[in-house]
Amino acid sequence: MSNFLENMEGFLINLVELSTIALDLFGIIILIFTALKAFIKWLRHATKLRLELAYGIALALEFKMGSEVLRTVVVNEWEELGILGAVILLRGVLTFLIHWEIQTEEASMKPKA
Repeated sequence: MSNFLENMEGFLINLVELSTIALDLFGIIILIFTALKAFIKWLRHATKLRLELAYGIALALEFKMGSEVLRTVVVNEWEELGILGAVILLRGVLTFLIHWEIQTEEASMKPKA
């Protein structure tokens, strides 16, 4: 029974590590894609550029936060948990600020009656 539990723990750790890498990769890909798309639109003097860039950054941050939350599953020490908590808190604040910026930008784009 002990061997089975050790194998299951090893499987869980590997699954979490692969999942965190995948979520980090998704976040990075989304951020790079959004930045390239925004740069091309900037060259063309497109409108709503800031809004689209903010949406992409917010989405990338959500994937990165998901990765950090998964990392908490395999934390071994309190110090690591504190660091992960601080990272999650920081990314949460950034996400909140970006969503606030999106709402402000959307409100400024609406025609006033």
